Amino acid sequence: MATQFEIGVIGAGNAAEGIVHGILRNTVLFEDRMIASDPSEARRKLFADRFHIVVTADNRQVVENSDIVVLAVKPQQFMEVCAGVRDLVRGDHLIVSIMAGVSTATLEAQFPGVAARVVRAMPNLPVHVGAGMAGVCKGRNAQPVDLLRAQRIFEAGGRAIVIDDEGQMDAVTAVSGTGPAYFYFFVEALTAAGERAGLARQQSEILAKQTCLGAARMMLETGEPPSVLRQKVTSPGGTTQAALDSMARNNVFDHIVEAVLAAARRSQELGR
Repeated sequence: MATQFEIGVIGAGNAAEGIVHGILRNTVLFEDRMIASDPSEARRKLFADRFHIVVTADNRQVVENSDIVVLAVKPQQFMEVCAGVRDLVRGDHLIVSIMAGVSTATLEAQFPGVAARVVRAMPNLPVHVGAGMAGVCKGRNAQPVDLLRAQRIFEAGGRAIVIDDEGQMDAVTAVSGTGPAYFYFFVEALTAAGERAGLARQQSEILAKQTCLGAARMMLETGEPPSVLRQKVTSPGGTTQAALDSMARNNVFDHIVEAVLAAARRSQELGR
């Protein structure tokens, strides 16, 4: 069946906005090959005005006229959304889900009349600026080419890695999916500490942001492990050592690990 659009997106939220931006910015597709649906008129208008793609309030229009359907709705909504388009899903569709906690098997079961080809992905917020990170894994019926097509979507907005064991997707969610929030939280704390030490807020925030950017770039561009780079900054008895000793006394490392594991457990709960 000939379709009008290569990619259709159901759910025009923040995550979908970043994904569409990456696809168009890197000319993976042109705007006339994409469509997005959302119940919010404001979100539809934003996508139409910013990306010049076709928008609709009708999920059925998206599925019927697209080769790849990206499900970008909240996990709590997906069963209702799937029920509304179930009869339109074909064997040649590729369903790409970015819903936290929802397994490929659970999604495949929503379309009992067809061997639905499903790829599950977990992108993150920096996809908006071309620095996103996504983990992707394929379901039972998806073909290797489907995985490559999904990777192409997410690599347009950063990087994507293949996860062979879907059971690890909850860990992907906890580390990179929600990871930016931990990082922003750290920058907030670093900024507040600078203020308490006497800096103006604007100065402290600039120092914190640029320091974190530089540290991240060094890890990526040098390829050195973070532990090695940390040691290079740390002189015995110096200021960095004093900060790290304080963190060790307060079990900061363990608390961060436990926070990430809490996110992974919540991802598992969302999939039940």
